[in-house]
Amino acid sequence: MALRKNTDSEAVSLRQVVHRAHVRDKAGLIGQLSDPDPDARRWAARDLVHEADVVSALSARLLTEHHPAVRESLFTALATVGDRAVVQALLPLLRSDDAPLRNGAIEVLTGLPELVAPYIEAQLRDSDPDVRLLTVNLLTDLPHEKAAHWAEQILRHDPHVNVVAAAIEVLAEIGAPEQVPTLTAAARRFADAPFIAFAVDVAVERVGAA
Repeated sequence: MALRKNTDSEAVSLRQVVHRAHVRDKAGLIGQLSDPDPDARRWAARDLVHEADVVSALSARLLTEHHPAVRESLFTALATVGDRAVVQALLPLLRSDDAPLRNGAIEVLTGLPELVAPYIEAQLRDSDPDVRLLTVNLLTDLPHEKAAHWAEQILRHDPHVNVVAAAIEVLAEIGAPEQVPTLTAAARRFADAPFIAFAVDVAVERVGAA
């Protein structure tokens, strides 16, 4: 028996009709960020990059979102927007107790070097040594001409040994021979911390070979 080809009307009738829970405009997408379905939240975050003034909604959702894939979409959306509002929204996350949240913020911020730069010095003067430490860690991957200079300032002035150790590691990665005197001075400033002397020796060796 010959096979009979479905008509267009029959094919259309077989397609599943999907009813969307939210309108696909800005307000609907923002509402969908709270949808119980993580896939719906993930797609909403992705689609919101095409709308204006959505940084506050995306960053607010980050504070309550715990699904890894949705978080990744939120961070990707913020990186795509990539403006000053994103930097201002993400810098406070360096104070979070949630390590993946902090790390995601740092990853986005390192991709926005010119927008982050005006905030670095204030971050490095923060009263919380953990904030200073995380800011120093950010410098390692921040493609900015002043990154090594900022690390040097930490070596000269920061009172916290762990922050200084992080800055030494930064200079070991991105430093130049002219930073050697600052490195050796840091070793003298923290003479009672043997691991600082060791870190300085490693950094000087790397910088000298650069």
